[in-house]
Amino acid sequence: MATDLQVAVLGAGSWGTALAAASARNHPTMLWARRPEQARRIAQARENASYLPGVALPEALLVTSGLDDLFEHLRGAGRSLMILGVPVAGMEQACREVAEGVQRHGLDDLAVVWTCKGLDAATGRLPHAIAQEAFAGTGIMAGVLSGPSFAREVAQGLPVALTVASASAELRGRVTEALHGAAIRVYGSEDVIGVEVGGALKNVMAIACGIGDGLGMGANARAALVTRGLAEMTRLGVALGAQADTFSGLTGLGDLILTATGDLSRNRHVGLEIGRGKSLDDILGDMTQVAEGVRCAPAVRDLARRHGIEMPITEAVCAVLFEGVSPAEAVSRLMARNPKEETAPSRPGA
Repeated sequence: MATDLQVAVLGAGSWGTALAAASARNHPTMLWARRPEQARRIAQARENASYLPGVALPEALLVTSGLDDLFEHLRGAGRSLMILGVPVAGMEQACREVAEGVQRHGLDDLAVVWTCKGLDAATGRLPHAIAQEAFAGTGIMAGVLSGPSFAREVAQGLPVALTVASASAELRGRVTEALHGAAIRVYGSEDVIGVEVGGALKNVMAIACGIGDGLGMGANARAALVTRGLAEMTRLGVALGAQADTFSGLTGLGDLILTATGDLSRNRHVGLEIGRGKSLDDILGDMTQVAEGVRCAPAVRDLARRHGIEMPITEAVCAVLFEGVSPAEAVSRLMARNPKEETAPSRPGA
């Protein structure tokens, strides 16, 4: 096992645990769980029964509930990497805790990468904007790790391809070294905005596809939603400064296909149940993990409106989730829109 790179994972949900397990097979890795009892159970059973039941974790993986333990694990390492395995709602607090820990423990060469996919529900900020504010003046290298990936499959060692995006080549190199191996292929990018927009919007589009499947609309409709959903993602991303090509890659089309069609997709599950007639409150009440598309759909809609970007699928999802419009009526409204040319996805109004 290489020892010059030390890895810490903040957040013991499904994705944080999966990445910690993958990293621990190659480098000294510590996983942090907020609740002490959860950390003890994971450490003793070598299993995260709450989020990844039945998946054995490497014996080498260290587990703690102490933030100071996490930073001490990194202090003195030749190179260090922190992975934030928290949802968007926890991003601001996590970044503040990291910034404070860096100062408290004298870390001066830390790379931090987050995995959340969404927009801040209150402000519409993408995760990198939250991180920039929290990390200002700390010297922390920052970036995002995303791509078409279900945590359970990654934890089980099944093949996956991911993208790490950052302006820092050093950070991209550390993430690649930590995770790249027999079952994980890591690609690099500098397009942080494009990667984040793709990760956020594919969740909204997956809800739309789930609604269509729940209504029994068929494979033709699903293909149309995926294709036109990709057009919406690209239009908004380009308006925010992303590169259009990013949306044809892993974090755009790849993640959209997986989330819109995969049985493990939480966002597609929400849409399926909505299409079958279940209320949103009941659906979310039965779920133990976050469906980010529900939280960020209104923020995406509002952001698009501010930039003058037409996003009819996103508007329809918000109407069904929050405005009392029936799924059938939302579909009818989409189909009644005026015909137009199939313009390039990067052009407004397509």
